[in-house]
Amino acid sequence: MTGLLGKGTRIYVAGHRGLVGSALVRALRKMGCDNIVARTHAELELTDQRAVRELFDKEKPEVVFLAAAKVGGILANDTYPADFIFDNIAVQTNVIHESWRTGVKRLVFLGSSCIYPRDCPQPIKEEYLLTGPLEPTNRAYALAKISGVEMCASYNRQHGMQFIGVMPTNLYGPGDNYDLNSSHVIPALIRKMDDARKNGSDAVTLWGTGSPRREFLHVDDLAAACVMYAQRPMEELLRFPGFDRAPLINIGCGDDLPIKDLAELIRELSEFKGKIVWDTTKPDGTPRKLLDVTRMTSLGWKPTIDLRTGLAAEIENYRKGLAG
Repeated sequence: MTGLLGKGTRIYVAGHRGLVGSALVRALRKMGCDNIVARTHAELELTDQRAVRELFDKEKPEVVFLAAAKVGGILANDTYPADFIFDNIAVQTNVIHESWRTGVKRLVFLGSSCIYPRDCPQPIKEEYLLTGPLEPTNRAYALAKISGVEMCASYNRQHGMQFIGVMPTNLYGPGDNYDLNSSHVIPALIRKMDDARKNGSDAVTLWGTGSPRREFLHVDDLAAACVMYAQRPMEELLRFPGFDRAPLINIGCGDDLPIKDLAELIRELSEFKGKIVWDTTKPDGTPRKLLDVTRMTSLGWKPTIDLRTGLAAEIENYRKGLAG
């Protein structure tokens, strides 16, 4: 470890109110970091280049976690591709460029497992990036994130920066988005099942066939991994194959399950007694996205929150109105 993060280190968490950003703030504060820079969306529009430049000139962060992004599930990605590619590229461009201009010591760029080809071998290794076509329903978002990975690599090569990328698997946890028009699969299932239970419904309708397999990681486990990874010496990270071309590392639990099994588990935990109806006219998305997490585990990290425990806690959060 480099000891890069500590009491007094000036750390900017972009997107600190989101699912990932809020978990990063919790993790940083837990380890004693007390000089965290944060701005709400109302206070700072990250797509505004001048506003971002003013922030960096004023705050002069030493470390940046770029967790801000326009995100959503399959419906949102498929419906608003222009918004997803424009907003994400703009945010990344502004934050990464200003981090270079002001001499940030380390930047951690949060990507997504959807950057990998739709039909690449499983589990997915980091070097599979750019080896095949993307999933059409989220191609715009994926291309934006791929551009962020390449920006980090390019600034490292040209300017000697230490910008690194993490590619999380599907995430869930405190601060999740429960809007059915834009949510990911776990919050959508929790809301549908629990609302159906409360309303006495005898069935819920879910998208697709339920056959795609997905891997899920609690966001607090991701945050712990990011904080650990951010402090690794660059010399140690450079030993990973292809690091110079694509400075990224996968973060996941290394296990997956069919969406049908996930739905049944959430139905059990939410105590919904009705049946599940699958609308097969709706898209499934990528058939499987299981990440190879060999790189991350070789650094000594592993997740601590199992899926059943994490889902039970999140259902309770939703019922108490504590969810996002």
